Amino acid sequence: MILSVFNAYNTNLFDTMAPPFVGKTSKNNKLNVYFSFVITLSHKSKQYLLVALKVFILGVTFRYIYLKLTASGTLNFKVFVDMLAVKNSNNYSILLFLVLTSANWFFEILKWKTIVSVLEPLSFKTALKQSLAALTVSLATPNRIGDYGAKAMYFTPENRKQILLLNFFSNSVQMVVSCFFGSIGLAYVIQKNAISFSTTKILLFVLGILLLSLFGYIFRKKQLILKGLSLSKVMKYIRNLSGVIKTRILVYSIVRYFIFSFLFYSLLLFFGATIPFIEAIPLIFTMYLLVSIIPTIIIFDVVVRGGVAVWLFSMDGVPELHILSTVVAMWLLNFVVPAIWGSFYVVSYKPVSR
Repeated sequence: MILSVFNAYNTNLFDTMAPPFVGKTSKNNKLNVYFSFVITLSHKSKQYLLVALKVFILGVTFRYIYLKLTASGTLNFKVFVDMLAVKNSNNYSILLFLVLTSANWFFEILKWKTIVSVLEPLSFKTALKQSLAALTVSLATPNRIGDYGAKAMYFTPENRKQILLLNFFSNSVQMVVSCFFGSIGLAYVIQKNAISFSTTKILLFVLGILLLSLFGYIFRKKQLILKGLSLSKVMKYIRNLSGVIKTRILVYSIVRYFIFSFLFYSLLLFFGATIPFIEAIPLIFTMYLLVSIIPTIIIFDVVVRGGVAVWLFSMDGVPELHILSTVVAMWLLNFVVPAIWGSFYVVSYKPVSR
């Protein structure tokens, strides 16, 4: 992971780093001298670099959490703590939240264990370690994109492309589940609240879908970000996955979806909302659809989630304070607490030997 930072191919860089006696040698000789320099870094130097990287990751993660809790603009954290202080007598509810959060992460870890079994068997403990460490690393990245690289670093270099593809498939299934149930919820919300759309907006939406499909078809054989991978190759790889694996990932994704949907509703009731279950579920499904398709950048994701939730639940007269308290509690339970746990695994990470 550290050595890849030095993997540059600029001749000027080689000229700068090479000793004086390589001034008149060939480019290949410069390459050999350069890589000899990198390889001969002492073991202790590499360890120092790795420790520095770990400290940087943890610093960014905890700084990110601090900013979210103090300056996100969604909810004053002191107000949130005061609300919890009033509600803390309801121990059974808090126990329920912890059980639901644990169940949510149990199935997420089970998903990872299952999808990685395509390459190699993985114990639940190892899958837990990789999942929580990846959460810690990716928490401060846009749309948690860092999850892909963090998980890949637990595997040998020759398997990392496949790990990225398997992770992409697992996340895509969860996204499809959110879109499926979210579309049902959205249709219900639109019909119930008589939300109208102009013909122009509908046409623009359809045009956007058609353009995305067209681009996907045109560039299906073009190389993606990773060398040797194209959209057609990715789709072929996914099609060749075992039907049993695909089914299990789908089932785990659906179970997770209903767990965190019910957790959101339970938190709403805990903070004082009085919305019936049958009315809340379509709104929750719609909210997860919208927050899934809206790109978010680092410190704005809680703001986006809070804004979407307030807009939707205000249609049924749920007070803003109850909604924002629920959003913050969901974030703390499902992201902050596991990320703090995962920081231990980031500290204890050791590079995978070839």
